[in-house]
Amino acid sequence: MDDRRIGIFDSGIGGTSIWGEIQELLPLENCIYLADSKNAPYGEKPGEKILALSIKNTEFLLSKGCKLIVVACNTATTNAIDYLRENYNVPFIGIEPAIKPAAINSKSKIVGVLATKGTLSSSLFHSTSKNHAAGITILEQRGTGLVEMIENGHLESEELYLLLESYMMPMLEKGMDYLVLGCTHYPYLIPLLKKMLPENVTIIDSGQAVARQTKSVLEQNNLLTNSNELGTHQFFTNGDERVLASILSPAKVKHSVSFKDF
Repeated sequence: MDDRRIGIFDSGIGGTSIWGEIQELLPLENCIYLADSKNAPYGEKPGEKILALSIKNTEFLLSKGCKLIVVACNTATTNAIDYLRENYNVPFIGIEPAIKPAAINSKSKIVGVLATKGTLSSSLFHSTSKNHAAGITILEQRGTGLVEMIENGHLESEELYLLLESYMMPMLEKGMDYLVLGCTHYPYLIPLLKKMLPENVTIIDSGQAVARQTKSVLEQNNLLTNSNELGTHQFFTNGDERVLASILSPAKVKHSVSFKDF
């Protein structure tokens, strides 16, 4: 049994959606979260830059003694997780769009995927689509500009609503009945999406699956905490602390938010 922290990193605040699922499933575990908001979004950067940032983030979390690292970013997973697993001696959990459950359950056989350029152009995305979406039409939509607006705290702005609507309408017109959110920032768009999408469209993301995988890997490696007390959580950001704090404000767990210029 191991009381060290679970480490989580993302290109900003989006991966807190993954943290929330992990914390709910594993409430006794301690976590440390790194928000690399200064370099968001990763999805528009070249692969070698994403790898360098992922190495930097990993080494920061390891310096804090983390026992497992969740790469809470689709783009970082596709560009860096193989290297990280080969070069660091802790388990890594990655993320990929939840295409498989959407493809299995779609009645119209038309699935929309909202993701960043880096995710949609990755070999992992295309192999996942090929392996799990035979006979399914996959509608790919880049979410250009969405991460930046979320990072700037514009979740309730008309500008964000109109931009998101411009991405949704073409996929709706083509008959999608499942929308896969392929970026960990995008679950924060669900309230807006529910306002603009009809009830027959199901929104799906990877958060719960990542939490279940995290629990499984901790169990397999005898890394679960032996504490009987609720975990505590540390958050570091090199962006605006107020935006991160506002995202976390509904959380009823003990946590602290700090600025760190990493």
